[in-house]
Amino acid sequence: MEGASFGAGRAGAALDPVSFARRPQTLLRVASWVFSIAVFGPIINEGYVNADSGPELRCVFNGNAGACRFGVVLGLGAFLACAAFLLLDVRFQQISSVRDRRRAVLLDLGFSGLWSFLWFVGFCFLTNQWQRTAPGQGTMQAEDAARAAIAFSFFSIFSWAALTVKALQRFRLGTDMSLFATEQLGAGAGQGYPGYPVGSGVEGTETYQNPPFTETLDTNPKGYQVPAY
Repeated sequence: MEGASFGAGRAGAALDPVSFARRPQTLLRVASWVFSIAVFGPIINEGYVNADSGPELRCVFNGNAGACRFGVVLGLGAFLACAAFLLLDVRFQQISSVRDRRRAVLLDLGFSGLWSFLWFVGFCFLTNQWQRTAPGQGTMQAEDAARAAIAFSFFSIFSWAALTVKALQRFRLGTDMSLFATEQLGAGAGQGYPGYPVGSGVEGTETYQNPPFTETLDTNPKGYQVPAY
């Protein structure tokens, strides 16, 4: 059981690219990767507009620079994490240690759960700041970018929540298989080897009667006389 656990095959097995690309976990990572680009990309390109009172740039979300920075950091973090975890999924089957597989799955579970929560916070934050944004010339120019960032941050909540569920399933599957292996090893250590059944062709020591050599030795060899005392 050492090589097959936590939702992956035995270590060292060849990876099938077609089956890997069709896995729900792979599709969710690619979708989350695209959503992250759709969040930080519009904010970087069109999220800062000219203020009505001067030439300085301000964030389109109610002039709150923290909202733009939060969206960019959240999107860039998700972008890098999706690429890293996708590479980990490719290499996961080459990990032979159950302990290392457990750590990888726990890292995926913790990060996915954290980022799904942060996406929820980011969606609420950006939506709130956009609702408070006063209409203006600059706001109208960046309206599509702001709405795209809000929409894809909403979609990211569900994609990262689904990744959290998939990681939790892998963790439970690996834990169950590890417990199964431990129980089997514990039961085998406390039991002795069974004896040979009767009639199997292998007899016990109680049934042994004659030596392997049936030739009898002559106690009085010819030409030899016992001396009389």
